[in-house]
Formats: sequence, C-alpha cells, structure tokens
Amino acid sequence: MEIRSVSTILSVTVTQKEGRERMVFYFKARPEAGEYTIFMGLDKYENEDLIKFGFPQDIWFHVDKMSSAHVYLRLPKGQTIDDIPEGVLEDCAQLVKANSIQGNKVNNISIVYTPWQNLKKTASMEVGQVGFHDQKMVRTMKVEKRMNEIVNRLNKTKIERKPDLKAEREAVNASEIAERKHQLRDKKRQDELEKLEKERQAELRSYKNLMVAEKMTSNKDTASASKSVQEIEDDFM
Repeated sequence: MEIRSVSTILSVTVTQKEGRERMVFYFKARPEAGEYTIFMGLDKYENEDLIKFGFPQDIWFHVDKMSSAHVYLRLPKGQTIDDIPEGVLEDCAQLVKANSIQGNKVNNISIVYTPWQNLKKTASMEVGQVGFHDQKMVRTMKVEKRMNEIVNRLNKTKIERKPDLKAEREAVNASEIAERKHQLRDKKRQDELEKLEKERQAELRSYKNLMVAEKMTSNKDTASASKSVQEIEDDFM
C-alpha cells in the first residue's frame, strides 16, 4: 500500500478545493425596494473568487471584528453606496449576522460595508481574507438583534448556483469596453458637429460684416468718386 506524506495529502486537498465547482447563494431583497440581488459564497474559497471577480457596482458586507460570510449587494447600474435604500441595508445586515457563528449569538454587533473596488487583497493574506485600500470608504452600521422575519423571508428566495465568476466578469469588461467605444464615437461625432457649426457661425459673421451699410458703396458712389479719363488728362496739362 502506498504511503503518502502529510504534505502530499494536504497538497491534494487544496488542489481538490481549488478545482471544484464554486457554489454561490443568491437572494432577493424586499420587493418593494426594487430589483436588488444579494449573494454570498458557500465558504472562504467562494469568497476568494467573489473578491477577485467582483463587479464595480458590488457592495461588500461583513460582521466587524468577527468571522462571518462575505455578503454582497449588486446595485443597479448608475447607483452608488449612497443610494442604497434603508430596507435593503437592513436585509444585507441581517443576512450577514445570520451567517456569522459568533455574530448570530450576540446582540448589538457592528456590520461594515464598502464598495467592492475598495477591497484589498495581498499575497500574504489567507484564503478569504481581505483588507481595504481606503479606510475612509468603509461604513459601519449597528444591528441590535437578529430579526427572524427578515432572515426567513430572504431564505425563501435563496437560489444555489455554480456560476463561472471569471467568465461573468470578462463579459462585463467586454460590455464596458464596447460602451466606452460607443461613447467615444458619439463624442467625436458631436465634436465634429460643433466644429462645423462654429465654422458656419464664423462665416455668417464674416459675411454680415461685409454687408454692413456703412462699409458698402453703390455703383453710383464708385462712379462719382472716380475721375474720368478726361479729368486725369487735364490734371497733367
């Protein structure tokens, strides 16, 4: 029977973890608030992928100073962290608390949340561990106690998926690049139209200046101002 070292076994275990399909749980926030999707990974390995392949409009939630699930809120395009409805914030906070072993047992805990782009990951950090680029962008909210009616409502909407997070992120990148190109084309066209309009207006102003009455002369004025041939000859006599 082949005997493998502990290090080999650990290596195989990690490889199996890294190669498995990722499970992500999706929830729907309270319907009266609009279309908001909340999601979280099964464990720290999914959290690692969610950190790596997040969307610019994602907001990250976690129990402060305690172990908990990494919960994300995907905002509709154009919204920011300042636009999150109070009820949706409460949904996210309750879901984080409910998925924290320690945080679920105590009252009056703090939830921290920040835009996905503010998450910082370094090579020295453990799997699923994260820091922040700018502490000023991290917000805190208090949760007095678990509210089962909120947690139960969210759990009824839970859907399990095994998404290709990398492919989803690449699709978003491609869409953003295409949109920027379209915007640049529109801006270039608008700039060209504005340039043509400026040139037309300048031409009109120039023409109007030529047509000012004080600067115009009639054929009669020209004839009276000019000397005749006979008059010029008389001048030389």
